[in-house]
Amino acid sequence: MIASVRGTVQAVRLDAVIVEVGGVGMLVHATPGTLGGLRVGDTALLATSLVVREDSLTLYGFTDPDERAVFEIVQTVSGVGPRLALAMLAVHAPDALRRAVATEDLVALKRVPGIGHKGAQRIVLELGDRLGAASVASPDGSPARRVGGSDRRTEVVEALVGLGWNAKAADDAVAAVVEANPELASLTTDLEVGGVLRAALRSLGSGRG
Repeated sequence: MIASVRGTVQAVRLDAVIVEVGGVGMLVHATPGTLGGLRVGDTALLATSLVVREDSLTLYGFTDPDERAVFEIVQTVSGVGPRLALAMLAVHAPDALRRAVATEDLVALKRVPGIGHKGAQRIVLELGDRLGAASVASPDGSPARRVGGSDRRTEVVEALVGLGWNAKAADDAVAAVVEANPELASLTTDLEVGGVLRAALRSLGSGRG
């Protein structure tokens, strides 16, 4: 497997980049977001995934290993090939996909060309929590960090939805509580889960007022 490519950018196309590696120009397919950050003559470092077919070898490139991991995991869903997986990442960042799947946000998934209602349902059903937990961005704009206890966090969000809040509002409230209270971030005990639930309820309640 070709896990990464590092070399000089020779050309940037609408859907791919050509990177010279050891005198060989490698065609690497990528999302518009990734391609937008590349310039001819600059050195590019891309995490890559090689898709092998009977009649072709196709290389896909990503800004980081996390994006590549999401690309590979979503392809385990029935009917999702590399092209559709790349389209999903063109529309949604990895964490946005994680949240869409975790909260069963079919509307967000259907924004991807090629994904209809049944396809979105299948993605949610077959992926489950395999994508892991989304990162929580710090208020000061510092790099996002991963929040643990993804299963317990989902339980809190589901509890809030059951109390009448929509999935997005519930997920946003839990994310804000965890960010503001690092001592609760692991969500490994019932006490922590209860604390996050109560704090999220207070936050959502004040928003309604």
